Amino acid sequence: MGTLTVETEDVSSDIYHSLGFTELGKEVGVPRVLSLLSSLLERLVQNNETLLESKHIKDVVTVFHGLRAPTLNVRKYIDRIFKYSGCSPSCFVVGHIYIDRFIQHMEVKLTSLNVHRLLITSIMLAAKFMDDAFFNNAYYAKVGGVSTGELNRLEMSFLFSIDFRLQVSIETFGKYCWQLEKEASETLQIERPMQACRIKESWSNKDDSTCASTIAR
Repeated sequence: MGTLTVETEDVSSDIYHSLGFTELGKEVGVPRVLSLLSSLLERLVQNNETLLESKHIKDVVTVFHGLRAPTLNVRKYIDRIFKYSGCSPSCFVVGHIYIDRFIQHMEVKLTSLNVHRLLITSIMLAAKFMDDAFFNNAYYAKVGGVSTGELNRLEMSFLFSIDFRLQVSIETFGKYCWQLEKEASETLQIERPMQACRIKESWSNKDDSTCASTIAR
């Protein structure tokens, strides 16, 4: 066990540093990986919920599903976990990999009803497997806003669902880092036409149908 380091050959050092991963002992502030992962997960949740509603599909219900979506959005929840858990930034990438393994094995959709519990469980497991120091389940439960008993059950259910496959290869880790960088470029492409629309609106109050077509492209 141990934190993935910047010396890995398969992960570009530029991307590694861009995501906010640093050598052991160096401070980076709030790593960029948090905002990128939040953006990716929020988009997945939105797309999945739109699909489920439009196709009238009933999602598979697991112990990770709540009765209602938490008031805290994904971005704030991830920021909270990072602030109070003290885990390394790479745990968020590894946690994301674990969530993908869970989703593929269980054939469940990521939605606003399960994403928070999956996040706190997967990141806690990543911290236990990757980091040299970590907290007990009672502490992570307080961070995640669930009871210790519930988190214990979530942890065991998650582990059995992914067949206890916690090992992540350097190649897989690098692939997910690239995926997050791609998310950043796609978000930038969306924001640019939106900003152009705002500029257009400041010039004129005319119909913005042209602007809308730009966003659609």
